[in-house]
Amino acid sequence: MKDERKTSICPSCAVGCSLRYDTETDQATAPNDAVVNCNGQLCPEGISAFDPLETDDRIDRPLIKRDGEYIPVSWETAYDRIESELTRIQNRDPDALAFLGSPHATNEENYLFQKLARALGTNNIDNRARLCHNSVEAAMNERLGSSAMSNSLEDLREADAFLVIGANPAGRQPIAFDSYIRPAIENGATLIQVDPSENRTTQAADLSLSPRPDTDVFVIALLNLYILNAELCDEQFISERTEGFDQFVAAVDDIDQEACAATAGVNLSEVRKIAHVFGRAERATIITATGIGECEYGGTETTDALIDLLLLTGNFGDPGTGMNLFRGMNNEQGANDMGARPHTLPGYQDVTNPTARARATKQWEIEPPATPGRSELDLVRSFGDSIEGAFVFGENPAMTKMDTQRIAQNLDRVFLVVQDPFLTETAAHADVILPASAWSEKSGTVTNLDRHVQRVRQLTIPPEETKLDLEILCELGARLTDSSFAYDGPEDVFEEMCQVNPLYAGMSYSGIEHGGQRWPFREAADEGTQILHEERFMNGKQRVRFEPISIDPSPP
Repeated sequence: MKDERKTSICPSCAVGCSLRYDTETDQATAPNDAVVNCNGQLCPEGISAFDPLETDDRIDRPLIKRDGEYIPVSWETAYDRIESELTRIQNRDPDALAFLGSPHATNEENYLFQKLARALGTNNIDNRARLCHNSVEAAMNERLGSSAMSNSLEDLREADAFLVIGANPAGRQPIAFDSYIRPAIENGATLIQVDPSENRTTQAADLSLSPRPDTDVFVIALLNLYILNAELCDEQFISERTEGFDQFVAAVDDIDQEACAATAGVNLSEVRKIAHVFGRAERATIITATGIGECEYGGTETTDALIDLLLLTGNFGDPGTGMNLFRGMNNEQGANDMGARPHTLPGYQDVTNPTARARATKQWEIEPPATPGRSELDLVRSFGDSIEGAFVFGENPAMTKMDTQRIAQNLDRVFLVVQDPFLTETAAHADVILPASAWSEKSGTVTNLDRHVQRVRQLTIPPEETKLDLEILCELGARLTDSSFAYDGPEDVFEEMCQVNPLYAGMSYSGIEHGGQRWPFREAADEGTQILHEERFMNGKQRVRFEPISIDPSPP
């Protein structure tokens, strides 16, 4: 049974479109008061969001593997087995445990999942969304203090030039493209696409460049050079908000233009034209995604060069500017915000930070470990060696990680708990399977790609013998740890999370109820923040240092 009166958030991507169930079409539709998809549209994936639920393949009760076969058992029996095995491993070495969170789970679920891991004494908690953007995030966090979108989607309408590199928003985030980027183009903005392959964004672009794969850094280095040579720099911004400009100029001057062009397989005159368009724009923004983060060479270097390009042209801190990372999965941003990461507590606070640890300890009544954990890929590769037990929540590493054959073998070498609605490739290796909630059965919040926190509401009723994910995590937390896992529901969890996460400190369910709220929303603030890096960058600094470009083009 589906509730057509309530509005929830689409699970298909990170844009965060509102949807509800349409009884006439038996599909999803956009409500009239949709905030993000303000044009009243849904993409084809959003329209068919309910289709995967129309299946008989749901796991509807806990399963335990005995003699190679899965046997239905009671919840108590499943919990007893999990408690026995995880406690045994924890008593020997908490860091022999691994917890894999989910970019498809709600904020509240990811928060409780990372709390469970840390209450058991390990920071071995991660989610697969980090792997996609690891090199991009590393550069953005190091220099800007945040890897989230600098600006809101609404701000994109104010841009005069878009440089889209390693992303395909017209194809992957079509509602965001049609609602926020296309209006700017129709108002005179120039769309520039840099991508080795033609895609829907290329087809909409005014200017496009097709460098060889993994050579983006050479193209961006040339853009920086040509903007410098054409004297299109924002001298006031450079003077007031940057450091290291002279060293940067010296490094750029050493760039071998012909070698860069030969390595990338591009025409210098086309690169120069793009540089002049971007440099002359009053407001220019960069949109990127996994295309540069997953490249074999230069993900971090390319990101550094892109940040330099924005610093050089003064495109931070205003509408229509900024470094805007377009994430893919529906709560990819939220999973990271909640601390489902090995090095940071909720709110990107380093696990070694005494203030952050004290804040968490006050709420959890147990001190989180201070030693950073290991990445998901490192953990999965260590299954059966240094990792003896794993809890996989809404994730499928057997299919989403490199070297799937080796990963599948490793899954059989640990005590494995999987919480999932379906018998996935990973669940097929589990010792215990807990039937999880589908997206439409949950209540809580998710955070979209531009830091916008919105309410998720239950639209469908879960199978009779299943439990909600939040309930499962609370019951396991109560059994396995000395920390409190007694909550009245997702709102209660959210309120505690806001006490631990300073980026969400001023938020409330009542404030999110209609339209949502955007982080950072500080404790004493009246509202959230649309644009990052306005007066100071997110790392608290007024100035960001240029990163001298050091590349060695080797023509093929």
